[in-house]
Amino acid sequence: MDFAGLISTGTTWIIPVLIAITFHEAAHAYAAWKLGDNTAYAQGRVTFNPLKHVDPFGTVILPALLLFMRAPFLFGWAKPVPVNFAALRNPRLGMIIVAAVGPGINLVLAAASALLFHLLWLVPEVATQWVGRTLSNSIILNLVLAVFNMLPLPPLDGGRVAVGLLPPALGRPLARLEPYGMFILIGVIFILPLAGRQLGMDLNIFQWIVWTPVTWLLPFFRALAGVG
Repeated sequence: MDFAGLISTGTTWIIPVLIAITFHEAAHAYAAWKLGDNTAYAQGRVTFNPLKHVDPFGTVILPALLLFMRAPFLFGWAKPVPVNFAALRNPRLGMIIVAAVGPGINLVLAAASALLFHLLWLVPEVATQWVGRTLSNSIILNLVLAVFNMLPLPPLDGGRVAVGLLPPALGRPLARLEPYGMFILIGVIFILPLAGRQLGMDLNIFQWIVWTPVTWLLPFFRALAGVG
């Protein structure tokens, strides 16, 4: 693939990545503000302007590196929204809602991308293929983010939802895993599959617990888009 082709393909991922991860954080900020915590609002984070949520490495440098390394797809993260759960009017329920709206907005974006397929006839013919690929990538990316973030492990959104739903005797031990959650995820996503390959075993747990639900969801969104 030549440089122009690489850039063209990369932009079909970069735009969905930028929107998906920044809108995810904006949804957290908006929900926290509406439920009584002004922390994110005071920092100007209650906005769907992507520039307010950009993390220099996670939103810009990492996706660019993956693009030039010709990774199969791009991913990244935005600046986490600060939330003071104790300031919420109902801290326990508020934590569940604030956490859940992040993956929720990704499902909304996936649905919106699917519905936009019905407007492709309005796009100039020269851009139809590019727009179609961008929308298709947006559906897949947002579904992956929604499923991944709902895994019941803090600091992921699903972990906070689980802490809020579980009785305190179970929720507190789970909450105490938060400082180690990212290390656990790195081990499961990267180190375990490498170890499995050395042992001749398939230990790609990420594929089992994330990609399998995504493949279940994809037919619904393809039907919504009106494509096979």
